[in-house]
Amino acid sequence: MSNLYETCSTQFSTDQLDSLLSCLSEGHGAALDGATLDIAKGLDSFYLIFAGALVFFMQTGFAMLCAGSIRSKNVKNVLLWNLLDSCGGGIAFWITGYAFAYGGETSTAEWTFIGSENFFLMGEINHAYWFFQFAFACALSSIVAGTIAERTQMKGYLFYSFFLVGFAYPIVAHAFWSTNGFLANVNAEPLWGSGAIDFAGSGPVHMMGGLTALMAALVLGPRMGRFYDDDGSPLETPADIPGHSTPLAVLGTFALWFGWYGFNPGSTFMVSNGNAGEVAALVAVNTTLAACSGALSAMFTSTWLSYRSIGLHTYDLAYTMNGLLTGLVAITAGCAAVESWAAVVIGIVSGWVYLIASKVLIKLRIDDAVDAIPVHLVGGAWGLIAAGLFSTPDLMDKAYGQSDHVGWFYEWGRGSGNFTLIGIQLIGILFIIGWTTALMYPFFYVLNYFGALRVDPLEEATGMDISRHKGPGYNVDQSKHENEAAEELQKSRRSLLGNSSGRRSTGPETSPERANPTAVEVEESA
Repeated sequence: MSNLYETCSTQFSTDQLDSLLSCLSEGHGAALDGATLDIAKGLDSFYLIFAGALVFFMQTGFAMLCAGSIRSKNVKNVLLWNLLDSCGGGIAFWITGYAFAYGGETSTAEWTFIGSENFFLMGEINHAYWFFQFAFACALSSIVAGTIAERTQMKGYLFYSFFLVGFAYPIVAHAFWSTNGFLANVNAEPLWGSGAIDFAGSGPVHMMGGLTALMAALVLGPRMGRFYDDDGSPLETPADIPGHSTPLAVLGTFALWFGWYGFNPGSTFMVSNGNAGEVAALVAVNTTLAACSGALSAMFTSTWLSYRSIGLHTYDLAYTMNGLLTGLVAITAGCAAVESWAAVVIGIVSGWVYLIASKVLIKLRIDDAVDAIPVHLVGGAWGLIAAGLFSTPDLMDKAYGQSDHVGWFYEWGRGSGNFTLIGIQLIGILFIIGWTTALMYPFFYVLNYFGALRVDPLEEATGMDISRHKGPGYNVDQSKHENEAAEELQKSRRSLLGNSSGRRSTGPETSPERANPTAVEVEESA
């Protein structure tokens, strides 16, 4: 303050009172503006870190959901996977992931395929933004864990996680969200004057994660005894392999829902701007409504189908949880651009598409222990389409600063029936399908070919907690568990010795008898 007075007093004497007061006033105003800007930057950084922490907490949700949905003999294994998603993914995102996704962004209209700067976080970096995007990458990686649980090697999973976060995912994130991405609505000259509408990742995170899970499941084949009988012939009705802990699965679902309030509202990246705060609030409301309606839709629809099938009203908890999660996945793309009634509609349809996709998956004999493929792949694709149908002009202006092309229903209301936005959304879907399939299927196939993906039948039968993680995940009556484990291990070794060492799945084209050894092969005594 004294420095400001000295500066002004050297320019103006006390005889020039008006000029002196004007100088002091302008100086105070500039100082106040600077302080306000500093506060706003600090507030936005804190908001982004807090939102990133909520997204990171979703790792707890994935871990609990996966653990509860599988058998107790593999609990330690999948929990370690989820831990490695964060640890290995963090290193991969630090080395190359962030650089490929967002490095070297410019404000020009140039389209680039991949980022080229900020490897190892070198150069000028917004560290709060890096942390937020790291949490997104970890969430994507964890989607796959439940699908391939109980039959995948640890080293194969670690290779996959590092590759997905370090290279495969950043290309899709760059296309949708970098200022130089060809699908990005933040590009100076976006595709067809609009760019794709995906506020928080129905496509780049969830659809890509679900499709990656599908590629892995196709290469691995199903768990032993899931779709084939003791003779290796297809079962008329697939065998259920229930998870060991419903409470853990429900806890995981609630943890994921909680984390979504960082995932979606946090994608405003700021709250210091009043408009951004309003958008974040709308996003939170739409996220809630889509989750609620998705859960109710799946539950009541499955209850109605049950009544038609067996004449009894049953209420399926797993369908309800997955309907809720599918609603969350679907609203993620359009959460900032649709009205509340549309969020409810999106959630209702999410419950239906989940149930249909889950049934189709079983018909195709694709084994998914947690139904991550229907939830994330199908839910993510529906979310991108829904954003192209229901995005409103007013909310597009508020969230994206443009409304030249809006949801098809509103284009029809304008009298144009313009399909521009829905067309861009479909291009985004095709890009994700093409890139993920071309990259991840060969990746998993090569891993499996070299014996680094599917576990031996012996390990699959006994459980990887015993064979790889020094004992079961639960220590109730430890001596009894150890004795039973030792007996089962010896029994399986006698059965498999000489004819099973080195047998592995070689992909979907392998016969069921080789790709999916039956329970009898494992359990028969010598």
